[in-house]
Amino acid sequence: MPTEPLSQKDIEDRLAELPGWSLDGDRITRTYRLASHFAATAFVVHIAQVQEELDHHSDLTLGYNTVTLAVHTHDAGGAVTAKDFALAERVEAMAPGHAAS
Repeated sequence: MPTEPLSQKDIEDRLAELPGWSLDGDRITRTYRLASHFAATAFVVHIAQVQEELDHHSDLTLGYNTVTLAVHTHDAGGAVTAKDFALAERVEAMAPGHAAS
């Protein structure tokens, strides 16, 4: 069953509930800052675990003390869907446990 793209208004409404997240082209994105490279790496591993659970994967970029996610849905032609927001919400929920801001 194909995943339906969200409308621009739906995307904007959902982004309003996720501070720090924004629309960048055809993806929703967020960069987190952490205390160290090790802390950022641990956060990436935790994100990867959640992505496996959801069977939905983002582009992850690990910097020295930053982690950036860029999310869209490949099976919806690269559009933003509810799956992307489900992943973003899970990451947001676990970010405080990693002291990610």
